[in-house]
Amino acid sequence: MRKFAFITLSAFLSFASVAQKTSAEKVDIDPKQSKLEWTGKKLGGEHYGTIQLVSGYLIFTKKKLTGGTFEMDMASITCVDITDAKSNKRLVDHLKSEDFFSVARFPKSSFMITKLESKSATEYLVTGDLTIKGKTNPITFTARIGTMGNQTIAEATLVFDRSKYDVKFGSQSFFENLGDKLVYDDVDMNVKLVLLSK
Repeated sequence: MRKFAFITLSAFLSFASVAQKTSAEKVDIDPKQSKLEWTGKKLGGEHYGTIQLVSGYLIFTKKKLTGGTFEMDMASITCVDITDAKSNKRLVDHLKSEDFFSVARFPKSSFMITKLESKSATEYLVTGDLTIKGKTNPITFTARIGTMGNQTIAEATLVFDRSKYDVKFGSQSFFENLGDKLVYDDVDMNVKLVLLSK
């Protein structure tokens, strides 16, 4: 009897373990269709552009978002508001330099979800670790997930403080009396993740 009970319990635990594993579904993002747009502001103006997503995925459990991560190619950073080719290149090269994102030493940045709070069927309060220049800090923002045709799309707008990632140029967190050289610390990022169809 005890042997039968032990076998039954073992079978149940094995089934429960398998069911728990298979209930979570990892869905890859489509880097080509996904998009990340950045905006940096300075005294009297702003610049904006894009960064290419390299890879990533979201995890769903019983159709609810439960995790995920994505990686960014910092070498792909562009500026789209400056139309003069030489001026555009000068800014992009500066953004890639040690003054800003040190792309030669830190070619990738990433974000990983650490906590989720469901606000509605399509909206979540997301907390996660943002890593830039080898430095990791927590960040919280609201994300929305919906469908368009046969595509699942996750969108969010997040704001990070660049000074926490050792991005020093023109930052009042590191320098005083910057005058019109001031570049604000907050950087806006609009993220659109398009998931690959099954």
